[in-house]
Amino acid sequence: MDIQQTDFPGLLIITPPVYSDQRGFFKETYQQQRYQEAGVDDSFVQDNFSSSSSGILRGLHFQIKRPQAKLVFVAQGEILDVCVDLRKNSPTFGKSFSIILSADNHQQLFVPAGFAHGFYVISPQANFHYKCSDYYFPEYERTLLWNDPALEIDWPVTSEPILSEKDKLGLPLSEIEIFETL
Repeated sequence: MDIQQTDFPGLLIITPPVYSDQRGFFKETYQQQRYQEAGVDDSFVQDNFSSSSSGILRGLHFQIKRPQAKLVFVAQGEILDVCVDLRKNSPTFGKSFSIILSADNHQQLFVPAGFAHGFYVISPQANFHYKCSDYYFPEYERTLLWNDPALEIDWPVTSEPILSEKDKLGLPLSEIEIFETL
């Protein structure tokens, strides 16, 4: 398993071994002991799976209480995955991180609690899987405005992305609640 540290404390790019032959491939997407040894100490309590078409943007979501760490990967297609550090005492507070995740590159991203997270679908279709360290609580969920200039995210959009009503109402970084204790 290849682990790459990013400039963001705790944010890891993980590439598991992939075993390919004429039948296709096999890979472990999670194995608790190996991931703990790699620095992913969170226990996961919920798995989510989404399927989206080209041009759909989901996020940037976070929970103000009971924040979730996430282990994410793409099972089909290609996305631009984006995280924004909302941990007040972090040296990368308010900064964004982007990475192309695809079924072809097999990369995973471990997103620590305290980040807003979202993605934009580049391929015609993308199936996205993520493990969460806490349950989803809609009353605590907030949305950071995807195109806030303060975030300096280079989205690969050529026209207005397809957004949910919730995501259209996201707030800029200057107006959101931040994580005091993370």
